Amino acid sequence: MRRNKFAALACACLAVCLCACSSAAPAGTRHRVAIVAKSTQTEFWLSVFAGAEAAATEYNIALSITGPATEEDYETQNRMVADAVEDGAEALVFSAIDFENNASAIDAAADAGVAVVAIDSNVDSGAVRTYIGTDNYAAGQMAARAALDGVEGELNVGIVNYDVSSANGQERERGAVDAFEESGRARVVAVINTLAEAARAQTDAAAMLAEHPEINVLLAFNEPTSVGAADAVEDMGLAEDVFLVGFDSNVATIDGLQTGTVDALIVQNPYAMGYLGVESAYRLLSGQGGSVEATVDTSTRIVDRDNMFTMDSQKALFAFE
Repeated sequence: MRRNKFAALACACLAVCLCACSSAAPAGTRHRVAIVAKSTQTEFWLSVFAGAEAAATEYNIALSITGPATEEDYETQNRMVADAVEDGAEALVFSAIDFENNASAIDAAADAGVAVVAIDSNVDSGAVRTYIGTDNYAAGQMAARAALDGVEGELNVGIVNYDVSSANGQERERGAVDAFEESGRARVVAVINTLAEAARAQTDAAAMLAEHPEINVLLAFNEPTSVGAADAVEDMGLAEDVFLVGFDSNVATIDGLQTGTVDALIVQNPYAMGYLGVESAYRLLSGQGGSVEATVDTSTRIVDRDNMFTMDSQKALFAFE
């Protein structure tokens, strides 16, 4: 009798499992989301991808990730957007290299019925359903404040920015310049726009420092330019004379914080950008668009030698891990 009871219970459990399986969506009907990033080469983007993949696993999404070899190649980005649409992507998580020149590709994707989520760097298109990333103007002000707090007296500032067509870089510069002007004790001596490549940024930053020896504050606005600026300061023996504020988290700049080549880092939250970007895409595709906010400001913090070993700073610096 007991054996019959167990057999009946097992059959009942099996029936429940079969019902649950039959009600679940088949694997082939998973939503398809494509990430087209500005690059696939830096630690910043590896952290974005880690967050995106975590969300894709959680929401059972078929995720593809692509990006050009350099952060200046908007034409390749546009082709990647078109390829994603042709391959059947239902939603696009996109970070624009060029605010204006990427817009037509995004408009075309939206016209094809693709939902568009922008992360990190926005694009000049009304098709974007939500922007997830740093408040770049505020981040630029944060970089200026780190310098103003760290340097006494008059500040002679050099700025190392990247592509002039990138919306977030220009917003960071505008925020920093406004904060310096408001302080009454800082002047921007020189501004350069260089490639988002450490070697090129090093060469251009070194040339600027040589031409303007009065510079005692240097700002660099993304990961590759920060690495390049730090290399220039170190090679020229200017660590004691130039207060360097960089962006993002990289092994080289974190090491520079400890050795004195880098004085502060403005650290974004790329993992959250990736995770929330894919999560927002899922919500748009699953009829939950009303829960998707137009703008999501991911966290940004100043990390310097005084706080770099606190738990919060370690989590920010090593978010990918």
